[in-house]
Amino acid sequence: MTSAQPTGTKYETIWFDPVYLPEVSSSTFDASYWREKQALIGSSVGRGTTYFFKEHQHEFVLRHYLRGGLVGKILNDQYLFTGIANTRAWQEKALLSHIRKLGLPAPTPAAARVTKHWGYYRADLITVKIPNAQDVHHHLLKHTLSNEVWTSIGKTIAQFHQHQIYHHDLNIHNIMLDKDNKVWLIDFDKCTVKPGDHWKQDNLDRLHRSLQKESAMNVKYFFEEHAWNYIIEGYKASNSKIFTSLN
Repeated sequence: MTSAQPTGTKYETIWFDPVYLPEVSSSTFDASYWREKQALIGSSVGRGTTYFFKEHQHEFVLRHYLRGGLVGKILNDQYLFTGIANTRAWQEKALLSHIRKLGLPAPTPAAARVTKHWGYYRADLITVKIPNAQDVHHHLLKHTLSNEVWTSIGKTIAQFHQHQIYHHDLNIHNIMLDKDNKVWLIDFDKCTVKPGDHWKQDNLDRLHRSLQKESAMNVKYFFEEHAWNYIIEGYKASNSKIFTSLN
């Protein structure tokens, strides 16, 4: 469901899935609203603050889009508006909907908002929280992973690659494990369906670098280089055709 309405000098467009959030307004995308309702259940600090709230028996993740790098220090959360379909929120929620239809393990989009002001926009996205899941990075700060889990990570990445899903920021923070050790990928901002195979090795290399970086930065980090071999074995087992084309 999509609604659009002018609000003073701004123009707000909201999309939502009534299965998860039957009623949505501007307040839905405001963390203070959920705090006042005592529905805020947590937060996570990264580039910005990601909030977690509970409503209608579901838990959700609320994220406000922020720029990174030097540009982010100037514009922070403002993006040039060239059409609603080109906004970060609309592109991510559309890709997530596509991914879910493919049956791949990724968050389900629940609501998105774009607020246009003059020629710029700000955006927010709400997804359904993956139950009882934690990113692999935090697992590795506490304990080792089994060879089977490392293999599953490789298999999961290969499944996304089979469907040409390019993850722009494939790092160890964006891979989740739930209580059953099922592997999930999260954070599909700036990701897309990408043709060809030429980018897939770079995607794997990015993940490898993130593991090496975190291992170097943390005194206790339960990653050993031999674990990478299990990721590659899982990737190869899931799609040997792609693996062969990369080597």
